[in-house]
Amino acid sequence: MRDAWGFFELAVMDAEPATSGPAGLIARLRAKLSGGSSEASLTRRLAGTIFIIRVVSAGLAYFSQVLLARWMGTSDYGIYVYVWTWVLLLGSMMDFGISASAQKIIPEYRTSGEHALLRGFLSGSRWLTFAASTLMSLGLAGIVKLLSPWIDPAEVLPLYIGCMTLPAFVVANTQDGIARSHDWMQLGLMPQFIIRQALIIGITASAFLLGYHLGAVAAMVASLGAVWIAMTGQMVVLNRKLAGHIAPGPKAYDVGGWLAVSLPILLVESFYLLLSYTDVLVLQQFRPSDEVGVYFAVVKTLALVSFIHYAMSATTAHRFAEYNAAGDKARLSAYVAHAISWTFWPSLAATIVLLALGKPLLWLFGPQFVVGYDIMFVAAIGLVVRAAIGPVERLLNMLGQQKMCALAYALAFVMNVVLCIALVPRYGGHGAAAATSISLSFETVLLFWIVRQRLGLHVLAFGK
Repeated sequence: MRDAWGFFELAVMDAEPATSGPAGLIARLRAKLSGGSSEASLTRRLAGTIFIIRVVSAGLAYFSQVLLARWMGTSDYGIYVYVWTWVLLLGSMMDFGISASAQKIIPEYRTSGEHALLRGFLSGSRWLTFAASTLMSLGLAGIVKLLSPWIDPAEVLPLYIGCMTLPAFVVANTQDGIARSHDWMQLGLMPQFIIRQALIIGITASAFLLGYHLGAVAAMVASLGAVWIAMTGQMVVLNRKLAGHIAPGPKAYDVGGWLAVSLPILLVESFYLLLSYTDVLVLQQFRPSDEVGVYFAVVKTLALVSFIHYAMSATTAHRFAEYNAAGDKARLSAYVAHAISWTFWPSLAATIVLLALGKPLLWLFGPQFVVGYDIMFVAAIGLVVRAAIGPVERLLNMLGQQKMCALAYALAFVMNVVLCIALVPRYGGHGAAAATSISLSFETVLLFWIVRQRLGLHVLAFGK
């Protein structure tokens, strides 16, 4: 049981001096309680930091949405949510996958001593994503202009503002990847998940208290300002930290190499986003809006489980690349086992707690949402199954298996679409949850098989 929970002694990761007697026992206990200084302990602390940031961010996001809905009214709020959703979806894909591939490229440059390429990537990747996203945003603004006769007039200006938001959003994602590659998790995540949300609340609240009309345009202007301010502050701090961490010198640029690594990862991220939204989108097409609302509340309630997976993925990816670049197979295998254990067992515990408290948690959304309680059990199956192999999609991406990982996600996405279309019309939210859980289970088996065949690693939280 000790190994299963991840508190094993990894000789290649957590080497400790051989001590005996009360003094040695106290020293080891103090090391455990303080988290130690090893890579395994560092991973747990960083993952815990990311998890806390995501939970606080979720609370702020929920609070801000409640305030905006109350201040703006149904119509304006609906327009704002529509435009902001486009910003989130497009902004997550317009960096060409560089925010994720940074966790592979930076450790490899660092390990191989290619300092000129490293310096070039740290600055060039941000200029590349900024220039590309700016051009694409101008193109999107042109599309809005062409389609304006057929677009609701109240949506046109907010859509233009959304286009202005995208470049800063994309650069912030890129800086997030760079920061995480140096274990600067707070710098990578807090500007986007905490500071940006707080700024949106602060700016809109100030406008409301000063008596300004808070419509969709004003809310998008507040979001525009929040994104640009958070990104600029993040850039200033990141540049200062990099200046003290990376020696100055010449820069070299391998844009073709960066894109060769990043674009397959972009496919993985894109299919993951599509897989995440398919159930809700199909449900909207076939079932009444009240069922969609109940299902969405169930998904949001179970999001805590996904945060654990996200935290470990964000923490471990660059170390997978680093150990692989160094050719240290034993260290990589031990670290993968540690990451999987610390994904699965906390996810299982969180799922049990959420299912036990499911009814009162759903009641917080409103008494009518409690009818979705049994859907939680169906939806939880897929999350637990996926957690059993930990962040292996990042492992595949970091070890040059991006195309196989993208193929696995694409097949799972197609399966999810087919199952949702088959099950949702008859079974509603239960069908959507079943389709997603089956698809996630299929994806898990496929990824397990790929890692076993391509990398020769065992990636289950239990067994050998």
